[in-house]
Amino acid sequence: MMISPLNNPLSTGLQGVQEGLQGMDNAARRIARGGVDGPQGSASGSGDMLEAIVDLRLYERSVEASAQVVKTADETLGTLLDIKA
Repeated sequence: MMISPLNNPLSTGLQGVQEGLQGMDNAARRIARGGVDGPQGSASGSGDMLEAIVDLRLYERSVEASAQVVKTADETLGTLLDIKA
């Protein structure tokens, strides 16, 4: 039985982890720049900072979910190999 790499849950989970980590990196950079780029006491600057913090949490949850996909795919593959052997 051949498993297409495009439909492989393991590949999908790993891709989700990579994209989530990139998103977290971008959000963290926006947070770090928030204290430097925005004028002090600016209401618009704090809104951007809050959005970046929310994005960071969302990407964190995305990475956790994708990691669970990888874990489940690994366990399923292990079970299938045990059955086959």
